[in-house]
Amino acid sequence: MFAQEVPEVLAGTRGRILEELASEPRTARDIAESLGIRESAARGHLERLEQRGYVVPAFCKEGVGRPRKRYHLTGEGQELFPKKYNLLLDALIEEILSTQGEDAAKLLLAAAARKVARSITANIPPGGTTEERTRRLVRVLNDFGFGCSMERLPNGTTRIVRTNCIFRRNALSHTYLMCNVFDQHLTQELLGKEPVDLQDSIARGGMHCTHLIHLR
Repeated sequence: MFAQEVPEVLAGTRGRILEELASEPRTARDIAESLGIRESAARGHLERLEQRGYVVPAFCKEGVGRPRKRYHLTGEGQELFPKKYNLLLDALIEEILSTQGEDAAKLLLAAAARKVARSITANIPPGGTTEERTRRLVRVLNDFGFGCSMERLPNGTTRIVRTNCIFRRNALSHTYLMCNVFDQHLTQELLGKEPVDLQDSIARGGMHCTHLIHLR
């Protein structure tokens, strides 16, 4: 079992505020009283969290008087807290392997990769050269957290280097299925069927995940 990294924003006073809002919407005064800080300080922290998209205010009518401004966690704010999606995916892969076999697991993961690729490429304008499409793709993958860069090699091959694997935990548990099947099909589909070779991967102990794109 691997410990999940806790986002920096969950540390300190703002982290305590997010924990308060995770239980129920609160006003700045509620937060100040609960944390033992000034209301002005609570408002300042809430404004910073709102700017980062983690909380959103809403005015609620509560009895007599003016509506009260309560802060709610957004979807992004809720995602800051530890999640264990990898346990579910690992369990599903194990169930498929034990009941249907490796060939069935490969087919399902390849199909899942193509579906994920379609959702990603929906944000990429069509057309352009392979290099132009690759550069657009790298920008989109970075939005997903992959940490991508690309470079042209002297022999004309393009190399995509990813410093982060967002499926790392599952790839460590099922390296072949996640790297050679899912990730390979994902990258291939994203690049418009250009021939792609997986040169190295983080799950196999490499420093990066590296794909070579052979221009046809």
